Amino acid sequence: MSEKMRTTLSKIFLVQIRVIHALMMRELHTRFGRENLGYLWFIGEPGLFCAGVTIVWSAIRPSHEHYLDTTAIVITGYVPLTMWRHSIAMSVNAFKANGSLLFHRQVVPLDIIISRVFLEVFGSIIAGIIVAFFAILLGYMKVPSDFGLLYLGLFFQSLFSLGTALIISPLSERSEILEKFIGLFSYVTLPLSGAFTMVDWVPQKYRWILLCSPSVESVEMVRGGQFGYNAHAHYNIYYTTIVDLSMILIGLSLTLRVRKYISIN
Repeated sequence: MSEKMRTTLSKIFLVQIRVIHALMMRELHTRFGRENLGYLWFIGEPGLFCAGVTIVWSAIRPSHEHYLDTTAIVITGYVPLTMWRHSIAMSVNAFKANGSLLFHRQVVPLDIIISRVFLEVFGSIIAGIIVAFFAILLGYMKVPSDFGLLYLGLFFQSLFSLGTALIISPLSERSEILEKFIGLFSYVTLPLSGAFTMVDWVPQKYRWILLCSPSVESVEMVRGGQFGYNAHAHYNIYYTTIVDLSMILIGLSLTLRVRKYISIN
């Protein structure tokens, strides 16, 4: 690759980074405004939900399940689930809400999806970190045993969320039926999210069903990082990598061809 070509690609990459940043700031302003708490709701909204679910589950359930802290089980399951579900919700009708921006030459459909997914992923992770910090401070949760594995699980869940959004967003632009079906889909697939159970808790002959889900694999990594060997986490990094990257490639193919289906008013 020539020096001139590398320079050109670098400029294009930097331009798209600035575009995505601008779209993220626009989304924050549109959704939360600048009054009262303003942009803090970007973290506060998922944080309140996470804290509320954690408090309720910790109050009504035993303090430990399968010798693991209930509070930590809830947080390590709810945060990845929120990342995925919110990414799906924000990917539907993403082009209808931001279609007018495509009049700008630098803005492409891919930028719109990436900016929305990044916001949901970052918001959920930061909110989860804050809730986990206070849970550790109050003694309801221990410090993670392996931060590297925990972050790796969150990274793979981010890739899965992005891949799902890249597929659903262009398909929902082509079909109104799919658009209506997405909400039901996100509820029906909850048992395969890994948020409410671990693979080791399921009879061995049924574990393969859960392990087909990239979300389960990611949550298992997160819980493996939180609890260490006590969690008996089951995951396959090679499988998760292949599935997540395959979803992203399929989603990129669909997204790059979706512009002709977008109605810009």
